[in-house]
Amino acid sequence: MPIVLHMHNVTRTFETPAGPVAILRDVNIRLMSGTAVAIRGPSGCGKSTLLYLAGTLDKPTSGLIEILGENPWRLGSSRLASFRNQHIGFVFQDHQLLPQCSVLENVMLPTLAGFGSPGNVRERAVQLLDRVGLSHRINHRPGKLSGGERQRVAVCRALVHQPSLLLADEPTGNLDPETAAGIGTLLLEVAAENQTALMCVTHSDELASRFSRTITLSHGAVHFDDQSASTAS
Repeated sequence: MPIVLHMHNVTRTFETPAGPVAILRDVNIRLMSGTAVAIRGPSGCGKSTLLYLAGTLDKPTSGLIEILGENPWRLGSSRLASFRNQHIGFVFQDHQLLPQCSVLENVMLPTLAGFGSPGNVRERAVQLLDRVGLSHRINHRPGKLSGGERQRVAVCRALVHQPSLLLADEPTGNLDPETAAGIGTLLLEVAAENQTALMCVTHSDELASRFSRTITLSHGAVHFDDQSASTAS
């Protein structure tokens, strides 16, 4: 299986009035196509920072990150944005839908840069929305949806361009147990079907238990469970 994400000796340090603070230290992770990994750890341990680095939303202080064999920070800002849009999908705890756009328009947003034909994109968006039980809501705006429905739209938006790497930051944190279970099922099923590498930050024991691999962050370092050893460099 191809390596989708490779982090090699990655460190992320932030400057503070009291001096530099290392949030992540010498992180080594390899994430293969079709692999689903849950990221665990206490609040403030660097889980979201790890996700932002993997998604090229933040840059490491030192070390190397490669996505599909490419060092994204060598691309320049414009090409980096295109690369991110083409290969990476994001699901955040807050759905971050555009209130002025319909459900269907929100789902299709990542494809506006021109990846795929308009007809195919629209068809896939409609199929995804039907899969999550929202086909009757495609012309509604986010303000007319429940919190669970909005999060389902956000998941569809992250999947519409069939990314190689799917990153989810507490995707079920604001949801009731039944809706959360459905979101977890959708993420895992679609990632498996498309051989997408999935990395999910979660505090949910129930959701984490459904992943075949788990990484725990503690004091800036990553610790793999027994099943996860193959993801380490």
